[in-house]
Amino acid sequence: MTHDNTMTKTAASADHPLLDQARRKFGFVPNLLTTMAAAPKLLESYMSVGALFDQTSLNPTERQVVLLATSFENSCAYCMAAHSTIAKMQGVDDGVIEALRSGAPIANAKLEALRQFASEVTTRRGWPEAATRDAFRAAGYSDAQALEVVLGVGMKTLSNYANHMMGTTLDTPFEPAAWSDPR
Repeated sequence: MTHDNTMTKTAASADHPLLDQARRKFGFVPNLLTTMAAAPKLLESYMSVGALFDQTSLNPTERQVVLLATSFENSCAYCMAAHSTIAKMQGVDDGVIEALRSGAPIANAKLEALRQFASEVTTRRGWPEAATRDAFRAAGYSDAQALEVVLGVGMKTLSNYANHMMGTTLDTPFEPAAWSDPR
């Protein structure tokens, strides 16, 4: 399927308050949200779950690790570019971002345990290996934080799948971080 911005912009009329909220937050309306607006409840769900994920005990770097690890495993070029850009804006270390983009281990052991856990939650459909769960806990994460990872994986999977199905065009602000799956 090919994404037609004209079609979704028509579906996403100016009276959609969530798109106005996104414009205020980002300075533009990302194509992902315009695409999702064709199914208003998907847009509402995605933005609501995203706001809730932002309120978890995971710090901004940890949240971006979850979102990028999920997007990597789901091979979502749009979300890898978008979250690489957002992570950089949030001050995430360049080495962490590059590791996540390439599928390489993160030098920081705690973040690497989080990356591995989020990756396995994604690829193994909620059944991470016992050793991965143990490493996650040994790194200092709690069972509550394991469930917060599930929240982030679920939120990001919504957008990964929507982008795959609709062929969402990468926004100009995200183009410098364009990504293709290295596997």
